[in-house]
Amino acid sequence: MSIRNELTRRDRTLVLAVCCTSVFLGNLNNTVLNVALPAMQRDLHSPLSGLQWTTDAYLIVLAALLMLAGSAGDRLGRRRVFQAGLALFTLGSLLCGLAPGLGWLVAFRVVQAIGASMLNPVAMSIITNTFAEPRERARAIGVWGAVMGVAMAVGPMVGGVLVQGIGWRSIFWLNLPIGLAALVCAARFVPESRAPRPRRVDPVGQVLVTVLLGCLTYAIIEGPSTGWTAPRTLGCALAAPVALLALIHYERRRSEPLVDLRVFRSAAFSGASVMAVCSFFVLGGFLFLNTLYLQNVRGLSALAAGLYLLPMAVMNIVTSPLSGRLTATRGPRLPLLLAGAATTAGGGLLAVGGAFTTDALLFTAYVLIGIGVGLANTPVTNAAMSGMPKEQAGVAAAIVSTSRQFGQALGVAVLGAVLTAGLHHSGTAFTEAVRPGYWIVTACGVAIVALTLITTRRVAPPSGTPVPPRQPSTPEVAGPRR
Repeated sequence: MSIRNELTRRDRTLVLAVCCTSVFLGNLNNTVLNVALPAMQRDLHSPLSGLQWTTDAYLIVLAALLMLAGSAGDRLGRRRVFQAGLALFTLGSLLCGLAPGLGWLVAFRVVQAIGASMLNPVAMSIITNTFAEPRERARAIGVWGAVMGVAMAVGPMVGGVLVQGIGWRSIFWLNLPIGLAALVCAARFVPESRAPRPRRVDPVGQVLVTVLLGCLTYAIIEGPSTGWTAPRTLGCALAAPVALLALIHYERRRSEPLVDLRVFRSAAFSGASVMAVCSFFVLGGFLFLNTLYLQNVRGLSALAAGLYLLPMAVMNIVTSPLSGRLTATRGPRLPLLLAGAATTAGGGLLAVGGAFTTDALLFTAYVLIGIGVGLANTPVTNAAMSGMPKEQAGVAAAIVSTSRQFGQALGVAVLGAVLTAGLHHSGTAFTEAVRPGYWIVTACGVAIVALTLITTRRVAPPSGTPVPPRQPSTPEVAGPRR
């Protein structure tokens, strides 16, 4: 018997609420950090690359482990892995709040990331298996995406309040009561479930994914300051493509690979994955650059910087549920086209320099970026998840989540490197040094529009986003509720 048939509508709502709490926690942690970066820099005497590592150590480890965590949930039990992730994330947050130096903070961010890797893909797998009917699932994913959007949007404002009133360490202490409450509610309301035929563990593939993401990020972050021909930088720059080629060669030969390359034969799934990278590249890089600009260049306090980003937050909150409704009724094409157009316009306004001359133009750019990020998340998730078999929902969700987190890490690394190169080598002002980065943001918006036109259908079918037929399989193993 399926989870869907055992749970009442109220039960399914409670399961969705618990999953949304975890995604709120993880994504709030991603964005609340940005407003605290200048305070961390002063307190810990960190260079710009240290701030990038504080952000990207978390994101890279998270991205590298998401696929392993998704398959672990399918194999060991989704609730069990979900609870373990909540416990480890909460412990990592406590340690980050107590970190005595930059090195310790980066190490404890890794602990946080290991826990967080068990949250998003497993939560999405739980949602997918709880809401079986396509329209109901689309609405549930819409709520999930809206909560993610709200968490990302309110992060800078919440961070500003905490940093201004208590200090930067409080942004980690905030996770403690939320994490503990979610842990208790997961034990009470979320039923246990497993995939009937989970994938085998792929340690070689996992190592290659970690080497690929870690080496690529290291080369991008350290290259501008240490030199692109420095031995370690050059070694990492060469190791990344070697790891990619080895990963492709190795995974194609496995019957149950960590990354099933066959799913990328679907244009819809491949397009959704690339659009996830582009959208979250914009989010991560934009927040990283603008919090530094508002505090270090304009001289605003952490609270004032958070308030300056309020237009982006408001539009993200408004457009996320709208995107969910549009996706459920009309498919992903329309919201993705609007998201790409808004991102292109916002990035272009920042790139040409006019946005830095007046608050009105700056806020306009923030509104456009907020619309772009808010509209993109739900249709990307829905398009990717609808094309995968239900019994491998954890692995499918992990691939999409990996694309998001890698995109966010790449945004911080690339745009931070652009800023570092501009400030170190040209001696220009911040607004001039960062201009090439905003042209890259504009290009991401153009890419979203192009990929949408190529990989999505013009009109959604009446029954909602379809799930391709799959071979009959052993029913889900569902444990009793506690």
